Amino acid sequence: MSLVSANKVETNVVELKVSVGAEEFKKGIEKTYKKTVKQIAVPGFRKGKAPKSVIERLYGEAVFYEDTVNEMYPEAYSKAVEEAGIEPVDRADIEITEVSENGFTFVAKVTVKPEVTVKKYKGLKATKTPVNVTEEEVAAELSNMQERNGRMVSVEGRAAKDGDNTIIDFEGFCDGVAFEGGKGEKFDLKLGSGQFIPGFEEQIVGKEIGEEFDVNVTFPEEYQATELAGKAAVFKCKLHEIKEKELPELDDEFAKDVSEFDTLDELKADIKAKLTETAEQNAQAAVEEQLVEQVIDSMEAEIPQCMVDRKVEEMLQEFDYRLQSQGLSLDLYMQYTGFTAEAFKETYKEQALHQVKMRLALEAIVKEENIEVSEEDINAEMEKMASAYGIEIEKIKELVPAEDIKLDLAVNKAVDLIKDTAVVTEKKPAAKKKAPAKKKAAEKEAEEVKEEEAKDAE
Repeated sequence: MSLVSANKVETNVVELKVSVGAEEFKKGIEKTYKKTVKQIAVPGFRKGKAPKSVIERLYGEAVFYEDTVNEMYPEAYSKAVEEAGIEPVDRADIEITEVSENGFTFVAKVTVKPEVTVKKYKGLKATKTPVNVTEEEVAAELSNMQERNGRMVSVEGRAAKDGDNTIIDFEGFCDGVAFEGGKGEKFDLKLGSGQFIPGFEEQIVGKEIGEEFDVNVTFPEEYQATELAGKAAVFKCKLHEIKEKELPELDDEFAKDVSEFDTLDELKADIKAKLTETAEQNAQAAVEEQLVEQVIDSMEAEIPQCMVDRKVEEMLQEFDYRLQSQGLSLDLYMQYTGFTAEAFKETYKEQALHQVKMRLALEAIVKEENIEVSEEDINAEMEKMASAYGIEIEKIKELVPAEDIKLDLAVNKAVDLIKDTAVVTEKKPAAKKKAPAKKKAAEKEAEEVKEEEAKDAE
């Protein structure tokens, strides 16, 4: 393979002209022959045993050309990219321009990473929010723990109220006819959860155990079942059971049950320490975000649209994975929400563009500062990944290319460089407003009047 030429033909688009010589092509044809001969029937020979020369004489000398070219050009293209020193960000548009016994040539037109200039990334300024975890925040977290450790108990002698878990039977009718999917028995429904269509759960509030009643609703216009969209419906319902959450007492026994601590005070101290750590991490992340935003603002580059489109696809795929972990799928989610794939992509575009810009800016800093990553750094990161995912480090080496890890670590070092050279000041708490002079005088006068009245009373 030889790279004949590499020319920039448009902004961020490079055209490569590549040639594969006669000797390489001949070896490629031999491989193709060995691979395909078993499927070729030639009169006078057993299937798969005909010599290459006979097949070429029978079907033409170019009989193996197309398969050979298709087999060889991807590797030739990869070598040409490496030799040209370019970084493609999209699939290449390949055109085979010549094929003969002397080899073949092709032209590859490909979009590459843009040229990026970052004007300012050292000595930036940012403000950090002071970390102060309040007793109210600790109490709120304790309340969440209390809620998580509550247990559902059946209640009697009162009507259902918002927040209760109810067990109901229901069957839905439109124009007096039961519709598919509208029936349930002993269904567990939390009132106020929004699990059913608007107006349904509110009509269960106030009902008592054993009561049979109608729930009248209208399906939303954008309802996923189009045959029901916008239609009025009646649900025949029966309330079987009302359950509410019984919360444990906040005491030392609670602390022992939910943690490794013996007292509630120790648990509170631990909660405060963890909230403080999280708040500090969030404050540092906010500082980092301020600094990176300034870097992006000082960046000059023309971003290829295909990079943004690819990032959108990645984000959509990640969202799909999260849904799958919850037992849903993207298709089912779109049915429920009425979203289309295109609408989803549109919502991600701005965020995707921001992420692409950030990565390009940081990679430009890596290049400008000649930031290096050692083999020890790479191995340490692989070990960390292996530990996090609970798999062998050799498996990580198979799944994640070392070059990708190297670049990610270099980018992280670029972020550290930005932070280390930045001037970060802590936000001062808002000063309490001083009372106007007139107001102060009035308050003083009122105090004096009170004192006089007290003396008179004596």
